[in-house]
Amino acid sequence: MAAIPPPGAPPKPTWAPRRPDVPFPWLRPTIRIRLTLLYGGMFLIAGILLLSIIYLLAAQAVHVGNALPFELVEGSVQNISPNCPELENRLKTPEEFKGALDVCMNRQRQHALDDLLSRSLMALLGLSVIAFAFGYAMAGRVLSPLGRITRTARQVAGSDLSRRIELDGPDDELKELADTFDDMLERLERAFTAQQRFVGNASHELRTPLAINRTLLEVHLSDPGAPPELHQLGKTLLATNERSEQLVEGLLLLARSDNQIVERKPVDLAEVASRAVEQVHAEAEQRGVELRGTCQPVVVQGNGVLLERIALNLVQNAVRYNVPEDGWVEVVTGEQHGQAVLVVSNTGPVVPAYEIDNLFEPFRRLRTERTGSDKGVGLGLSIARSVARAHGGRIIAEPREGGGLVMRVTLPI
Repeated sequence: MAAIPPPGAPPKPTWAPRRPDVPFPWLRPTIRIRLTLLYGGMFLIAGILLLSIIYLLAAQAVHVGNALPFELVEGSVQNISPNCPELENRLKTPEEFKGALDVCMNRQRQHALDDLLSRSLMALLGLSVIAFAFGYAMAGRVLSPLGRITRTARQVAGSDLSRRIELDGPDDELKELADTFDDMLERLERAFTAQQRFVGNASHELRTPLAINRTLLEVHLSDPGAPPELHQLGKTLLATNERSEQLVEGLLLLARSDNQIVERKPVDLAEVASRAVEQVHAEAEQRGVELRGTCQPVVVQGNGVLLERIALNLVQNAVRYNVPEDGWVEVVTGEQHGQAVLVVSNTGPVVPAYEIDNLFEPFRRLRTERTGSDKGVGLGLSIARSVARAHGGRIIAEPREGGGLVMRVTLPI
């Protein structure tokens, strides 16, 4: 009997936006055709107006330039043009009169041409201003769908994946772009919904067995008749289980904080920092690290639990990664340049500048992996950066002169 070959990998899903079938593609009102007709029509209208104005001005100039600068009054010549002062003098011979008349006519034509040029330039300037204003208005009308797409994209960036463009209008490139963007948003919303559902299910499925293991270990450790070896083994397993719980909590918190915070409430950053310092105070005394600083009240809009997690992670790292003797941690909150600022500085080992970015990677620490570290699960700074981004802020780490770090968190007020 011939062996049945194993099934191959399923084909990768492909997706492409569906374009409607147009019976006459060359009649499709594309943006290119619309802009061509718009600018061509504007040029044609402006040209017609300019030619009409120039024609009227030229007709007036020809009439003025060819008009006689004198008139006969009772058999004598009387000057009627301000451009011909020569005719006001008494001319004795016809030759003198003819020469003075030629000079007068040439001067009058030149004056008419100069007047035509100046008026034409003024007409051109006026039409240019009108053309630019009309073109600006029409360009804004044509490109208004792009503004609508941009506003929707900005709202989506705020984690509102339910927004859609739903652009109406002619079937042109902009409508095709909007429809494609709507299809992409629908796929992203389904993906994020599935992710949130997975995080919720994983939270329950991972926490339950760890909680059961912790309860069983605590019950066995409470037995006074247990051998010392079993008692020591139970303590080791309980510490390992606690570390696994911290890892699961950190991963779930990191997954939840990657999105923007939808529900925001006023939170005093000074109060958040003070609570974090209180929680780490006992550990700092045990390690011989001095906690100090000044916390000025500054209110931000966000999630108080997640903001407290930022302060707690930063202060814990500052205490744990410190010098063995005479170490200190300084926590400062306040307002700078219209933003709320949380600064955590500490003494510690010298950190090269090129290693700063690695500190924010999950399970990473200075020059080594964090999988074997007894100071944490290696997600503290990753969670802090993720939560800061979810609140529209950022976190910056700078090496401190003499060793240690300066962690600066900026949040919008």
